[in-house]
Amino acid sequence: MDFSWRVADMTGGARMADMTDPDHIWTEAAGRLRGEIGEGAFSSYIAPSAVRADGAGQLVLVTPTAYARDWVRKNALRRMNELWLGLDGLSRRLDVRCRAEMVSTPPASQVAAGRAEAAQVVSMPLATVPPVADGARAVRAAGLQERLNFDSFVEGQGNAFALAIARQAAQWADGHFNPIFFCGPYGYGKTHLLNAIAWEAQRLRPDAKVVYLTAERFLSTFVRAMQDRSTAAFKDSLRGADMLLIDDVQFVGGKASTQEELLATLTSLIEDGKRIVLSADRPPMALTEIEPRLRSHLASGLTCPVEPADRALKLAVARNRIQALANLGVVSGEARADVLEHLVDRTPGSMRELEGAVNTLAAVAGGRLSTLGVDEVQALLGSALRGGPERRITVDEIQKTVAEHFTLKQADLLSERRTRAVARPRQIAMWLCKQHTTRSYPDIGRRFGGRDHTTVLHGVRKIEELMALDDQIARDVEALTRKLRG
Repeated sequence: MDFSWRVADMTGGARMADMTDPDHIWTEAAGRLRGEIGEGAFSSYIAPSAVRADGAGQLVLVTPTAYARDWVRKNALRRMNELWLGLDGLSRRLDVRCRAEMVSTPPASQVAAGRAEAAQVVSMPLATVPPVADGARAVRAAGLQERLNFDSFVEGQGNAFALAIARQAAQWADGHFNPIFFCGPYGYGKTHLLNAIAWEAQRLRPDAKVVYLTAERFLSTFVRAMQDRSTAAFKDSLRGADMLLIDDVQFVGGKASTQEELLATLTSLIEDGKRIVLSADRPPMALTEIEPRLRSHLASGLTCPVEPADRALKLAVARNRIQALANLGVVSGEARADVLEHLVDRTPGSMRELEGAVNTLAAVAGGRLSTLGVDEVQALLGSALRGGPERRITVDEIQKTVAEHFTLKQADLLSERRTRAVARPRQIAMWLCKQHTTRSYPDIGRRFGGRDHTTVLHGVRKIEELMALDDQIARDVEALTRKLRG
């Protein structure tokens, strides 16, 4: 499919051209629409779409998903046609359909130019071809979510550094670290950052080949390519990328041949100066199920933690989600502050769980959202929220559990003693605090006898390193984690 119509090309305003050419008409119309509906909605629903012509010559805005199609039809199609008809010398109208409804129809530019070539289909069978394609198709064919962009990412203390690095990567900045490796617990924004990088990088360099894959897709497609004896095509499809993004790398662990292929791909791209962005639930050297050479390559660039969200960030995410649902017409008004605080306190897990709670509230409340109090929300949602605040793991509990495990006193961990018998358990306790609480490095340091945040950072990194090298340390950490989780 020809995505010469993608909105990522439309930052410079319309060029002087024959206004019967859909290319130039869409450039102008989309630029005006962006200003009217706002950057957030435009980036989420219009920017990932493309103008094409169906078999009858009808011009159609093709959205990536049926959900995006329905949003455009409800919120933007009428205004879009007003803008289009004001510019089109042939007085044509736009329809809107999702990609699944437009398989194998030619792009509008081919109709306008009178060419009869058949367009390529974006989603190709994995059994016979690689999972990526050229240009903007690369990011769309691999399952990016249009709402996961920089505009919808909520910044907080735990993710500010990761967000800054992600923006730098998306801008193709010189002097970048390669690879960039985002790591952190499940559900706190790693996938969001990789999606945002892919969308923005493709927007800034429309001719570049930006490839986004989950590790599971990388694995399954590679296995299928071996079965079909098409590994050469698979390798070419990835090693020709200008930017390769792979999410949840930990899932290649234990798969020897897949790890070898991933290592070869990374080596080839790095040697060619291409960009690589990866993510996992742990830092590279803590991925003990991945073979050492690959771990070394994963750790050779910049390891960037995405830390668990504190309460302030979770509240900001909840407000942002309510606003997004209001823009879609799902709710009207704003939720009361105590209602959002109640949702956050009853959803102490990941950001995804919190968004699910907000979605549930929106679906139940609708236009009544702004009038609902905490008691009524609890009555309406019932079992959709957890029955009560989940028992949270505290710094004090971690210290006591670690001290008991290593036959120490809790006071030993807070003391100035630096013998290995005390220092190593202290570092393990600091690592567990960083993993299982929302405390910052300075706060953890204060709770370990007033230590500096750099001491905590050193301890956390030391344990991450030792977990990959020392089986006993890894077993201790695993056993302590099980105890803390009950």
